[in-house]
Amino acid sequence: MRRASVSIPSNIAEGFLRHYSKEYKQFLYVSLGSCAELDTQLIISCMRKYITKEKLEELAEDINHETRMLVSLINKIITN
Repeated sequence: MRRASVSIPSNIAEGFLRHYSKEYKQFLYVSLGSCAELDTQLIISCMRKYITKEKLEELAEDINHETRMLVSLINKIITN
């Protein structure tokens, strides 16, 4: 979970420094994949009773918000 959560902003930062929007977009897609991975790991954590359902919902909303922001950024890169 730590790796996935660190991977999200790390890939955004690495992609931002690329000179081509196609490369940047690819790094943003990797970040989206890490969001999905983290979301899945949280669900498993809840199923194994490591976290409560309430905590899962709270964290899942945070991940959903990050995912929406990434999709919005990807769409802006595509249209430019």
